[in-house]
Amino acid sequence: MKYVIAVIQPGLLDKVQDKLSDLGLLGMTVSEVQGYGRQKGKTEVYRGAEYAVNFVPKIKLEVAVDDAIAEQTVEAIRETAETGKIGDGKIFILNLEEVVRIRTGEAGAEAL
Repeated sequence: MKYVIAVIQPGLLDKVQDKLSDLGLLGMTVSEVQGYGRQKGKTEVYRGAEYAVNFVPKIKLEVAVDDAIAEQTVEAIRETAETGKIGDGKIFILNLEEVVRIRTGEAGAEAL
């Protein structure tokens, strides 16, 4: 099993969610986060005064998937979230040792 964490632009969440639903993923965790990478934030103008915004709003998706669809999941996120501009985000893939469903006690891939 794999744990896929993707940090993407907020406006692309619906497209990514639709694409992952088409793959058959039943659930995901979504968080509104802030951060920066190579773009180092941005500069904005408010009432004529320029100021720096060091952290850019992003969306963090977290999804646990079976090894059989891990590569498809990563590629679906990458293709859907790509704009070709700086700040598109990152995808992190971690090995997931175990999953347990609290309600039933199911473990492993059955708990996904």
